[in-house]
Amino acid sequence: MTNLFLTLLEIQFPVTKRYHEPILKNAQAYANRLAVHVNSLNRAVKEVTGKPTTTHIAERLVSEAKVLLQHQNWNVSEIADSLGFEYPTYFHRFFKKHTGTTTLAFRHTT
Repeated sequence: MTNLFLTLLEIQFPVTKRYHEPILKNAQAYANRLAVHVNSLNRAVKEVTGKPTTTHIAERLVSEAKVLLQHQNWNVSEIADSLGFEYPTYFHRFFKKHTGTTTLAFRHTT
């Protein structure tokens, strides 16, 4: 189950279009796709990897956000939209929470 989850996570990336939206955004969506209860998925992923499902999702989103900020000339709102964030402010908060820096600061330092 863990391998299937990780595969589903990876096939959503890389983002190549400005208005691409990942189909699966949270642990519940992955569990639904895998036809398992979300608690079973979370337990299996944490048992195998040592990290919760939500951590894997967040890490992959941050990784893709960094790539987009470094290599695309899209504005931050377009990047937020392409990663499935409903509002750019949600993306800004998410990025800062997980990286300790703002999206604009990250873009200007790389």
